[in-house]
Amino acid sequence: MSKYILSIDQGTTSSRAILFTEQGEIAGCAQLELTLLYPQNGWVEIDGNHILQSVLNTCRDVLQQCSVAADQIIGLGIANQRETTLVWHKDSGVPIYNAIVWQDRRTAGYCDEMRNTKTTQMISDKTGLLLDPYFCASKLRWILDHVPGAKEQARQGQLLFGTVDSFLLWHLTAGKQHKTDASNASRTLLFDIHRQCWDEKLLNLFDIPASMLPVVMDNSDDFGVCEQSIFGAQIPIMAMAGDQQAALIGQACFEPGMAKSTYGTGCFLMLNTGQQALKSTNKLLTTVAYRINGKTNYAIEGSIFMAGATIGWIKDGLKMIEHARDTQSIASKITLDHGVVLVPAFTGLGAPYWDADARGAILGLTRDSGINEIVSAALQSVAYQSKDLQLAMQADGLPTTSLRVDGGMVENDWLMQFLADMLNVEVRRPKIIETTALGVAYLVGLRSGIFTSTEQLQNMWHCEKCFKPTIDVKTRDKLYQQWLAAIKKVQG
Repeated sequence: MSKYILSIDQGTTSSRAILFTEQGEIAGCAQLELTLLYPQNGWVEIDGNHILQSVLNTCRDVLQQCSVAADQIIGLGIANQRETTLVWHKDSGVPIYNAIVWQDRRTAGYCDEMRNTKTTQMISDKTGLLLDPYFCASKLRWILDHVPGAKEQARQGQLLFGTVDSFLLWHLTAGKQHKTDASNASRTLLFDIHRQCWDEKLLNLFDIPASMLPVVMDNSDDFGVCEQSIFGAQIPIMAMAGDQQAALIGQACFEPGMAKSTYGTGCFLMLNTGQQALKSTNKLLTTVAYRINGKTNYAIEGSIFMAGATIGWIKDGLKMIEHARDTQSIASKITLDHGVVLVPAFTGLGAPYWDADARGAILGLTRDSGINEIVSAALQSVAYQSKDLQLAMQADGLPTTSLRVDGGMVENDWLMQFLADMLNVEVRRPKIIETTALGVAYLVGLRSGIFTSTEQLQNMWHCEKCFKPTIDVKTRDKLYQQWLAAIKKVQG
């Protein structure tokens, strides 16, 4: 009887369940779209129960689709959208408020009020992060302050906090396990990445009761057992990782200096720095890449809030296209230098600007501008933002000579070629672009003994297509200068 690994990839706009064979090949996939809520300007939420049900349904769907029984599953791994913040009742598992999504900017004012040299330096030294609404701590503080009775319930030990991984784990184990992994913990603003523990000073700063926090585990570890009643048999839960760290692992970037960039809802460029937690002087983040067998590897990361989400806005908001895949043929019809620049600062700007007050704009419109130019500008904005991150890494002494890419957007050959042109590096697309799910499958494999080492995983990585830069320096510089001029006009 064949055995499989079940990966949960819980993202911002969809939940997926993917079955992998023992050889790391995809056997089946099920996906459900999610509905984001925008109650106010800059606010982004999602129903936590909707997240849970979508995960359960996709897991059941893929098992049924592949005629695989739960007792054929060696282990289960969870990858999740990071920084999205949930608080739920300890006894019932019912969330007390919608999940506040990582893109949400409601706590920008709160962060501004806290910001002073001493505080920001302490946060940076301990967490490798910046004081920004992007991370969990201020979101958690907001929930405790604004949900009636929440603050008192938290102090009495009646509430639990977690990122999506912890929330799913709690429900899969019927409330028996409240755990997270080191990569997700490192995105909360509450975790000391050097001592690898929750930090008392940070908890006091944000007034968070320690009783709410999950136990922090290695990425490949014993997280508990999925209840038999859920899928028909007990399934060991052997891996958890934040989606970007999972993608780094799925791309087999285990050597210092190796980099990957994921193009999903947002864009996240991550470079492995080994066991050194290097500090950026250009507003990039120092984060836990992964912790395996108690050994921590770190990464430098640049985070962009809007990538695929920009194309989603073009499709669903402006109704300019019917399908995201249409963007490739549209962009191919016109010249690169069409004069239109789209800055997708719908929820502020991420790295390296970190401007919560910036807002989106389309610049350079003329009477000749139309749908083709705006669609092309939306795709180009993804490459321009990647260029911002690349230059920040270079300024930190971390040049990018080759880039492994993944995520839904990398299927677009036009975009990948333009990315190679703008970054002036080889862009390498792997055979399996579902690297987030693959990463946690690899972690399950390491825990269960299917895979023996990270060196074995490196040998399993295969390039499907390599995109090499083709445009001249003058064109590249002109396009990028147009972008930088547009950025200055939208900053808050």
